[in-house]
Amino acid sequence: MNVILNPQKFKDPRITAKGEKRAQVFFKKLDTLWFNTGSQCNIECANCYIKSSPTADHFIYLTPEDMAPYLDEIDEIGHQWGGNGKIEIAFTGGEPYLNPYAIRLSEMALERGHSLLVLTNAMKPMMRPRVQAGLLDLQKRFPGKMTLRVSLDHFTQAGHDQERGEGSFAIALKGLAWLTEHDFDLHIAGRAMFAENDAQARAGYAELIAQHGWNMDAYNMAQVMLFPEMDENIDVPEITVACWSILDVHPDNMMCSNSRMVVRRKGEDRAAVLACTLLWDDVQFETGKTLKQSLGPVALNHPHCSKFCVLGGASCSV
Repeated sequence: MNVILNPQKFKDPRITAKGEKRAQVFFKKLDTLWFNTGSQCNIECANCYIKSSPTADHFIYLTPEDMAPYLDEIDEIGHQWGGNGKIEIAFTGGEPYLNPYAIRLSEMALERGHSLLVLTNAMKPMMRPRVQAGLLDLQKRFPGKMTLRVSLDHFTQAGHDQERGEGSFAIALKGLAWLTEHDFDLHIAGRAMFAENDAQARAGYAELIAQHGWNMDAYNMAQVMLFPEMDENIDVPEITVACWSILDVHPDNMMCSNSRMVVRRKGEDRAAVLACTLLWDDVQFETGKTLKQSLGPVALNHPHCSKFCVLGGASCSV
């Protein structure tokens, strides 16, 4: 039985409800820059962490003009993080392929030499002829540089449709079939919300993958990601400085040490940078308007920091 979150927790970014020093994560290097292409989605899931729906507009469609300055910043300061200054650019939503600029935004990232990860439900927005043509063109011009991670909440129709609505599973399979036919690099994002354990879930996905001939390995945790459920009203422990050694977890492995997310909020005149893809509606995690402004430490002052990242060991990036 779930226990309701203690209302005294996650109030002070410096100390926990017990008066202990709260853990924080220092920025190390930028491995992934996420762009939320807009909060609108063609469906409304039962447990959407970002509250996407066909009418959701808290994040408006990101435009090429919104994206370009961040790509320029990476060109300017990316050498500070080692390597050749090229990183992973990732798109999330809502459903990215509802954004009318989705193909151009993808092209902009790939033209700069970055790899591209797109989170999609592989349903009707992705299957529109204009989008399909754009995807095929990008794949031809930038081979091996683009991965599509398809949301498939469960390996059964019943489980997936429970979350996304009746018929969603069948439509997603059609999208996956098209992507497979055209040799796109594919990953799956599932949910760890069902009765089976991780091994049982991966066995179920492995059977589905084999049945359809998808080019991925269910036992590769980057290719099939099973994300923990997030409910900020359910009680979880706060993460203190001492927890790093107690749990044998290193802060450099947290998402906020190596990624940020760009959003364009409705009513605002420019995009902003958030510390995390999950903490989109909490102002304390808005870190600035530019990448340079956004690279400070992040206090783990939210239930998602505990359940998803520290205790769940999950990451949205490849």
